[in-house]
Amino acid sequence: MNAIGLAKYAGALAALALCSACGGLAVAPTNAGFSGTYVGRTLFVNGRPVTAARLSSSPLPRYAAILPDFHRKPRPHEYIINDYGTYAGIFNYPKSDNQIGQINGAGGQGCTNVLYGYGKKTFWNVGGPTQITEYRVPEKPLRTLSVNYHFPSSCAMNTSGDLAVGILYATSSYTGGGEVVIFKNATGTPKVYKTPLDQEFFDGYDAQGNLFADGFTGNRSGFALVELPKGGKKFITISTSNAVGFPGSVQWDGKYLTVVDQNAAAMYQYTVSGTKATLKGTVSLTGSGDCAQTWIATGVVYCADAGNNDGGVYKYPAGGSAIAVLGSGLPLPLGTTAADKN
Repeated sequence: MNAIGLAKYAGALAALALCSACGGLAVAPTNAGFSGTYVGRTLFVNGRPVTAARLSSSPLPRYAAILPDFHRKPRPHEYIINDYGTYAGIFNYPKSDNQIGQINGAGGQGCTNVLYGYGKKTFWNVGGPTQITEYRVPEKPLRTLSVNYHFPSSCAMNTSGDLAVGILYATSSYTGGGEVVIFKNATGTPKVYKTPLDQEFFDGYDAQGNLFADGFTGNRSGFALVELPKGGKKFITISTSNAVGFPGSVQWDGKYLTVVDQNAAAMYQYTVSGTKATLKGTVSLTGSGDCAQTWIATGVVYCADAGNNDGGVYKYPAGGSAIAVLGSGLPLPLGTTAADKN
């Protein structure tokens, strides 16, 4: 960040601290050593913008259970990816809900080389402009890509192996944003696509190769869902038949396009035709504090719970209360994905 940008941002934070009771801008609660501040509806944690909606100072009660292990070897690995620059916790649920390892320095969001389920051998972590890193399961770094934007936010892969990376903010002075860049075959120099979004939070491909993303628009105030049709040259806005309060994960589930509403602790299942997304079902994530990113696997959905500082496991598409909790007291979970060694 340059000196001018730093001065402007420091001044903004000081004003926010003095104006916690003012409308529109508020100081968020502090949790587990993290200092959270809202600029508009965007949460900054220790001065860095994140895609979680909120921090919780009073986590809700959770129910933890271990299910029978019906998986063949090699076992799947789940990743709860925490605040930027901290670490990603490695789990092997349903064998256990205990953390079995970690990837130091990781943070942010993750994705893998399948639309849903357990990825094949590798996964990606988006942690910074030069920290878009592919790992071989469970933790070996393979390669790193970079973008000319300060705050990449999300990633998604299509069945052809292209990697889409969303941009939360474009510059170090917290201006611009909303672009999506696509790395053909997850390598080389990406192609940049402008979107109608002011900030991009999450993205995901469907089975036809259409790319969807959500975030804020209207001067960073209202939710919006956008689509880059397969082979298209620009993103279009998709209207949803129900109101979505706060952008969350966008992922294909094998039948529907799903969008998480972080405010409602719910996953909305849509069919999409033209520029209209029609609600077909709602999956409740009961007891979650704030599912910043979710990942739909086989019969379950994993939640990186920024409100409860753990990873929740829910039945999918049944939803309801968590059937297991991965970890405890994690440093601000923001992302999750799942992969195996097959």
